[in-house]
Amino acid sequence: MWETFIIQPMVNLLLWIYDVLGHGPQMFGLAIILFTIIIRLVTWPLNASQVKGAQAMQELQSDKEWQDIQKKYAKDKEKLAQEQMRIYQERGINPFASCLPTLIQFPIIIGLYQSIIRAMAATPLDMLNLARTIYPFQHVANIIPLNSAFLWMNLGRPEGIPLPFEVSFLPNGFPLLALVVAATTYIQTKLTMPATPPSSGDQASAQTAAMSNSMSIYMPIMLGWFALTFASGISVYFITSNLLGIVQYAATGRANWKNLLPGGNKSTPAKK
Repeated sequence: MWETFIIQPMVNLLLWIYDVLGHGPQMFGLAIILFTIIIRLVTWPLNASQVKGAQAMQELQSDKEWQDIQKKYAKDKEKLAQEQMRIYQERGINPFASCLPTLIQFPIIIGLYQSIIRAMAATPLDMLNLARTIYPFQHVANIIPLNSAFLWMNLGRPEGIPLPFEVSFLPNGFPLLALVVAATTYIQTKLTMPATPPSSGDQASAQTAAMSNSMSIYMPIMLGWFALTFASGISVYFITSNLLGIVQYAATGRANWKNLLPGGNKSTPAKK
């Protein structure tokens, strides 16, 4: 199922876009960028649902009815869970709406990486696997071998700008794309992070804020490490996806630009 529904469609979509664009230098990199735009457009309803779900959960934390329920059933966890589900149903809140796009993203990342490696077809065995993957309507003779050159990098290998001296922990050179991946991931994570409400003794809000702060640190590091280690085509995908995510979230009018500043995620208490 993974091969049929993830790898084969991705490989063929990449090769089809590459074939339409032409087969010269830079074209496979542009194919990855266009592929990312297509994926973003297809998953836009899910991303919109994620934004709506996160906003609804944020508003719920400051809702007086929910705060009263938390205080009333603080020692009765079962009843508190029942009341929580009732509130969710009455207000149409899906607690998993903010997680679904992230869960969908990981198979796409893994599938894209495997698709790029397979499309490169560096060995005779890889060529055989690629031939079995390509759909009959594709013009294989016109597509293979791919031109993997894009800007200063080879999309089938980890990116790095050559240094005038050798650094043991940077075998591929200066990792410019990995730094850009980490920076754009950090910006996207911070912009989508809701403002932290003033301290009210709500343990759930405090835990949510702590989790959000941790994600804003761990996600850039993790994706930056992926970009440093894996084929540079993945870095192109990450950067394009992050930039599109920033633009899409800013278009909703909910981007919290203050989060980019130190201590800017604190919301001001409402005036009585």
